[in-house]
Amino acid sequence: MADKIRCVHILVEKFTEAQQIVERLKKGEDFAKLASEKSIDGSRRRGGDLGWFGHGVMVRPFEQATFALQKGQISEIVKSEFGYHIIKRLE
Repeated sequence: MADKIRCVHILVEKFTEAQQIVERLKKGEDFAKLASEKSIDGSRRRGGDLGWFGHGVMVRPFEQATFALQKGQISEIVKSEFGYHIIKRLE
């Protein structure tokens, strides 16, 4: 298992909005562009880039989802105390 990984994410308040974003990603829209447009957290300025992080840094549901992803894979919608995340593992 990796000690540190790098991910981008899109965080929204409503599950229905997250579903719409997933559909747009499936149609080939750019993840970073959608993150810049739709995400409600500070990472939106970096196209959703959260940088490198290890275990114990992110909230549990988010961390479990990220470390389960393969490089390049996009997660299902993940609910946390902050809202609904769509996560893509970069490295």
